Amino acid sequence: MSIQVGQSLPAGTLYRRGEKGLEEISLHDLFAQRTVVLFAVPGAFTPTCSEEHLPGFIVNADALKAAGVDEIVCLAVNDPFVMRTWAKEHDADGEITFLSDGNGDWTQALGMQRDMRKAAMGMRSKRYAMLVADGVLTWLGVDESGLVNSRAEAVLAVLNA
Repeated sequence: MSIQVGQSLPAGTLYRRGEKGLEEISLHDLFAQRTVVLFAVPGAFTPTCSEEHLPGFIVNADALKAAGVDEIVCLAVNDPFVMRTWAKEHDADGEITFLSDGNGDWTQALGMQRDMRKAAMGMRSKRYAMLVADGVLTWLGVDESGLVNSRAEAVLAVLNA
């Protein structure tokens, strides 16, 4: 079962490749006393993720922050090296924090895993976006296919409602 609005997010650790090497990111620390938009993609460098999903958050980063968001996080079940390279390719370092759930443990704890073995991608994440306030899920938009509910514009509409 997937996490529901009003629930606290599960504890966990995600990873990023920083200037000093591999960094562990405590989700408790990431979400504590802050408003965070986290959007997840099935895979870095995949067509919809690279051509539509990520660019929408890059273009709307300032508007999201003006609407009260402290940090924008992009999550994928990819390794931290891939996520860092993807961020650099899109010139998004500094605007968006790219985090890796390389083994999919946190994605599974959320109930947001997606079996993509038939596409030769293994177990990945569903495509979604969420608003988190002080560690509590306040809004969730999931796309089982296509890109409607998890777009940056959908998040902005909720924030500006």
